[in-house]
Amino acid sequence: MRNLVISIESVIGGVIIALLTVLVNSTPGGLVGATWYGWPESWLIRMVVAPQYNPWNVQWVGLVVDAIVWIVIVAIVMLAANRAMGGKKPSPSRRKR
Repeated sequence: MRNLVISIESVIGGVIIALLTVLVNSTPGGLVGATWYGWPESWLIRMVVAPQYNPWNVQWVGLVVDAIVWIVIVAIVMLAANRAMGGKKPSPSRRKR
């Protein structure tokens, strides 16, 4: 049951991080006419030269690759943290009566 929770949290966290990488400018040096966003794979391209013709272009394969990479990274971190805690759930706080 705990692995299912870790899997679901990894997918949610990985997708959120992949979407937040839109804030990272990953334009290769020397490229003129477009600005690329996303990391490690560029998945959003903004045309600068001819913006009247669909200035934003989403590369769906790059977005899926980014999401998979971040899902794996989040899963590894969560499994390592779970193992460091000894696989135990944190104890609930005691309420004072």
